[in-house]
Amino acid sequence: MGCGVSKSDQFHKHSGKAIRAAVLIQRWYRQYVARAEMRRRYTWHIFQSIEYSGEQAQIKLYNFLGYLMDNFTPASNERNLISHIFRENEVCRDAEWERYFCYKNIEVPEIYSGPHLFFPLTVEQAVGLVEAFRNKKQLHSRYVLQLLAETWKLFRMMPNINRISTCQSKEITICGDLHGQLEDLLLIFYKNGMPSLEKPYLFNGDFVDRGKDSIEILIILFAFLLVYPSEVYLNRGNHEDHIVNLRYGFTKEVLTKYKMHGKRILKLLQKIFSWLPLATVIDQKVLVLHGGISDTTDLGVLTRVDRHNYVSALRPPKKRHIISTGTSIDSDVDEDVWGTNKSFQRRASLIYPQPLGTRGSFHNRSLQDFSDRIRGKEEDDLEARKRRQSVFINRSTEKETTLTVSTDSDSSDNIRDEWKQILDLLWSDPMSQDGCVPNEVRGGGCYWGPDVTEDFLNRHNLQLIIRSHECKQEGYEFCHNRKVLTLFSASNYYDVGSNRGAYVKLGPDLVPYMIQYQATSMTRELTVRQSAGRTERSALKVLREQLFAHKSDLICAFKKYDSNNTGLVSLNDWATAVESVMHLGLPWRMMRGQLVTCKTSDGTVDFNEWFNELAIKRPNTDHIDQSLLETLYRHRSTLETIFRIVDTDNSGFITIEDFRQTWKLLSVYLKMEITDEAISDLSVTIDRNQDGSIDIDEFMEAFRLTDKKSRLERGRSMFMGTATDLTKLDEDPNI
Repeated sequence: MGCGVSKSDQFHKHSGKAIRAAVLIQRWYRQYVARAEMRRRYTWHIFQSIEYSGEQAQIKLYNFLGYLMDNFTPASNERNLISHIFRENEVCRDAEWERYFCYKNIEVPEIYSGPHLFFPLTVEQAVGLVEAFRNKKQLHSRYVLQLLAETWKLFRMMPNINRISTCQSKEITICGDLHGQLEDLLLIFYKNGMPSLEKPYLFNGDFVDRGKDSIEILIILFAFLLVYPSEVYLNRGNHEDHIVNLRYGFTKEVLTKYKMHGKRILKLLQKIFSWLPLATVIDQKVLVLHGGISDTTDLGVLTRVDRHNYVSALRPPKKRHIISTGTSIDSDVDEDVWGTNKSFQRRASLIYPQPLGTRGSFHNRSLQDFSDRIRGKEEDDLEARKRRQSVFINRSTEKETTLTVSTDSDSSDNIRDEWKQILDLLWSDPMSQDGCVPNEVRGGGCYWGPDVTEDFLNRHNLQLIIRSHECKQEGYEFCHNRKVLTLFSASNYYDVGSNRGAYVKLGPDLVPYMIQYQATSMTRELTVRQSAGRTERSALKVLREQLFAHKSDLICAFKKYDSNNTGLVSLNDWATAVESVMHLGLPWRMMRGQLVTCKTSDGTVDFNEWFNELAIKRPNTDHIDQSLLETLYRHRSTLETIFRIVDTDNSGFITIEDFRQTWKLLSVYLKMEITDEAISDLSVTIDRNQDGSIDIDEFMEAFRLTDKKSRLERGRSMFMGTATDLTKLDEDPNI
């Protein structure tokens, strides 16, 4: 017997150390995973908040411009600037359309080296288009117009809701948003094969905008549609809308690639978009649509609507009224129908401006007194009640002629209900809570819950809804007890490595089989940590732009915590002040390490120095009014959208006078004072060669906050406002 330590004691001693070490490693790993997940969430939140606020701003801007069209004098300069985007039916008869878009007078030069098309199209020609676009070639405008004309004829023969079926030998491949990212479509064809008799495809909207190859994607899809009209199906998305295209890049892309015939191509595409089918039902059990549903969605109603009347889903179509004199006029459906339709009133303030009195009361008003008149809510309510009885139109300044308009209230209700159904179908998103509420984030459509899904599926004897419309990190996501599937096919949507794309294969058993991918080799060269870091840096760069664009509001918030005017605030006060202005719900204290580098020795933040670090300073801006400069930074995309509208000949240039009128429109839209002197100083700075015109692209590039376009902004325009800017507009009941 000895007195030494036994082997079992040594084992227990060492095992105890090993267990403690394992616990420490486990604790560290859990903290690491938690931090990584938090970073992933706030990165995603930054991207989505910017994207959705841009869509909301576009809807608000369009409603505002629509109001100007309805209430300003027809001869006013302001109305003339924007009237062309509302001329949706200026060519109305089919024969006139065909003459307007005639391609036969367009010659193809001998030096043209791109693909040639002969109709009816063959499979070889469609495949040839794919290869040509893969090699960066461009299709001649003659062939583009001819292809679009044939596509338009085919869409006019299709129903609102396509009904297709699977069989033992066929699987249907369903693709979500592509958003002009040709590399994603090419990868899908590489992995899954091109459309054929044995391989049918369904593309679920949002083919265009944001990416740089939208027109090429449309040409490929339309070509295969013409070759295989019973195997290729297309649904309309919310971006198949010429008003949305003005903001998010597709209009600019077409006019850049087809300088001579771009306007004709866009006009025909506007017509084609209105004829795109709204949804597809597979085997009577699976509904595929772009956005979603609401508590009032009815497939019976959607089957009967004249979908081509909804050229833009952002605005109800014109209704033809018969006047007592025997003539007819086009006007919007009476705004007061809202009061008679309770279910529609649920989101009235979000998707359409409330009426500001009669048209007659504003018939001779100008832009200068619009801001003052907008405050008369009580008078407006009185005028709105009068509208329920009649519509008055002033025909001259000395003599007023009252014209009685015969309207059918039932017909008006039907038009409003149809429009609401289409808007919900294209713009809505699912939520985890029960119920159906207005989609305040996007500004159009609604959020619907699991109970609405359950009720809708039961009423229509369906088992699954497949929709797109939302970017998902894995390319797809199930919700509502796996009865709603969101599918998104544009990989690297926000930045390289930000998300995967996905498509789904659906066989006779109707069980979705998901295929994921990323369409760039760069992501394969990065580790998971590198990819996440790259995406985070991109999101933070965009966030810095927003912070800088709200400089004056942030400084006011900081001064509340700086009672001694030292220019310094604590990190906690910095985080509280930033959230009070931005309202983004981000973990600012956690992010301060990435956003604040100018901390003093005692840990406080010099907020004046912090703004200097946020963005690159641009030369020659010191003499420009700072409030005007901040407005430019904050609402850069909205301003660019108005520029594109004002540029009626699509030359990329506007006159100095149009430049002034654009700023006046923006000042009324934002309800802020911008002096003529400040606008003049800005125009002098931009018009360096003194030729009396301003290059839109150069102007927008001169006032970029960063030295390089982020992938988030490339090919698209994002709104630089926050929830604060949007709620300011909502507070006024008239806008």
